Amino acid sequence: MINAWWLSRLFICVFGMLLAGCTQKPLADRSLTFWCSNNAGEIAFAKEFVQQWQQLRPNKPLRYQPIPEGQSSEEIILASVVGKTTPDIYANMWQGSVEMYAKAGVLIPLDTLKGFWEFITARCDSAVIREITSSDGHIYQVPWKVNPIMLVCNTHTISALNGAKPPYTYAGYLDAGRQLSRDANGDGYVDQWLGYTEVKAIWYERLFNFYPLYLAASNGAPLIAPDATGDLHAAFNNRYAVDVFRFLQTLYKANYFARERLSATRDPFLAQRISTQFTGPWTVGFLEKFKDAGFDYDTYAMPVPNDHRGPVYTYGDPKNIVLFNTCRDPQAAWEFVKTLVDKPGDRRLMELTGQFPRRKNVDTDSYFASFLSKNPRLLPFARQTRYIKGVDNCEVIVDVFDIISQEYEACVLFNKKTPEAAIRDAARAVDVLLTSERANE
Repeated sequence: MINAWWLSRLFICVFGMLLAGCTQKPLADRSLTFWCSNNAGEIAFAKEFVQQWQQLRPNKPLRYQPIPEGQSSEEIILASVVGKTTPDIYANMWQGSVEMYAKAGVLIPLDTLKGFWEFITARCDSAVIREITSSDGHIYQVPWKVNPIMLVCNTHTISALNGAKPPYTYAGYLDAGRQLSRDANGDGYVDQWLGYTEVKAIWYERLFNFYPLYLAASNGAPLIAPDATGDLHAAFNNRYAVDVFRFLQTLYKANYFARERLSATRDPFLAQRISTQFTGPWTVGFLEKFKDAGFDYDTYAMPVPNDHRGPVYTYGDPKNIVLFNTCRDPQAAWEFVKTLVDKPGDRRLMELTGQFPRRKNVDTDSYFASFLSKNPRLLPFARQTRYIKGVDNCEVIVDVFDIISQEYEACVLFNKKTPEAAIRDAARAVDVLLTSERANE
């Protein structure tokens, strides 16, 4: 799969060159360009703030554009880097991609811009600042928005159980599976499950099952960490990762989770074929729009080991803002970005998209209280923002998740390996990868 990943990069490079020929900006156009996500809420957000900027700073023209359509925004951004057609400003950059672009020298170190440090220390706590700091000591990304992954439960079915109520330990969650999973139509096959999570062995799917469970079990431990010499190595060959693999393996072995692809059918949670799901706050708007009368749900922390102590962390799915080094006026670009991520900007993001800013105390800051009181379904996610993690700053983090995903498939889905062997083999493969990367530097 690593070779496949690099082959895909090569393909994207070619695609990028084609894209460059199609979208090169005329030299006479001196406006700054802001690429936003192409979902409706973020397009509305971008349009509103660009209009405000133009009224305040007509001498600094700026235009927005939804990121061009493609298989994924990550591929489009990579193509634009290769084709040198990057926007001046890009919002919605996956945090795991930033270190790769920083090492490629295509991002502007934001800490070199006037006013950045005052801003970042006011908005973010020290843990977040450490998380986004590159291995060279600079910061190349503005922490922007998060979508904490949590456990959403069907209130009606869960409340009918004998014991086994959330928040769940592994034992409690498995007990709920024992009571809920069954053959509802009598054809000899289970068709009513405790839950479902995507079974595809694609690296990013592990961000929504294995990884949040690992963070919850380990109090937010890294997958990759420096050793005594300062070199990065796999840090996940531990009891937490093994327990997560065993927990998930048990859910599939016992038929508490569906192996079939339910994502191609009507939403299985709304159809009540599953009673729980690991998901983010984007689900709330969807459920509120399409739920049947009488359907109800609630949101809880991710399941944890039976002996867990302390807060329950999860994956925050952070998307951040970067400036590319093709930007002709970085200071003006930064001044615009600040309007997106000050308190009024953050509240407007919440109002238009239902997503959360990555700023400290968003759940208790009185500035955001009116939004949360009007949207109580989102309050659990707001509280969870205190205990979230992104991904480790490692330029090959995608390959790391790819390796884990291959072992996940062999162990969790097909029961071909023990959890101990699968995690051990994944860690060894990651160490080989990291050693190879150092040799190539």
